[in-house]
Amino acid sequence: MTQQRRIHAKPVVFRRAVVEGSLSVRPSTAKAIRAGRVKKGDPFAAGELAGLLAMKRTPELIPHCHPVPLTGTRVELSIVAGKVHVVAEAEALYRTGVEMEALVGATIALLTVWDMVKYLEKDGRGAYPKTRLGPVVVVRKEKRRPRGRT
Repeated sequence: MTQQRRIHAKPVVFRRAVVEGSLSVRPSTAKAIRAGRVKKGDPFAAGELAGLLAMKRTPELIPHCHPVPLTGTRVELSIVAGKVHVVAEAEALYRTGVEMEALVGATIALLTVWDMVKYLEKDGRGAYPKTRLGPVVVVRKEKRRPRGRT
């Protein structure tokens, strides 16, 4: 049996994770998002809110994730090169990392956008031939002692 390092034995340090991801959509869907012509409302506003809420609920979704007291969160959605692009950031002063929170936030934000535009993405058979989620990747991870602590 391998030994696990318990998080209570780790020091409290500043931790930040930044995740980026994308959702490929049809050009006409990207145009509808930009023009504010999505029937269900603003997919970026809904996606950003959903991503922020999801970060806080990560331990309810992923069994081995500890509840992390997040001190900062950010989810931003935009259209980049015809794709929906997300940047999600989570930070905390804690004993374990926050990359899972950022990954969950980014993914849920993109899934929320997909849900809101799926009627624009479906083909005649109800399939999504052009819609693709991902990649969703951790692009930065920081861990350092908080300022003012020894």
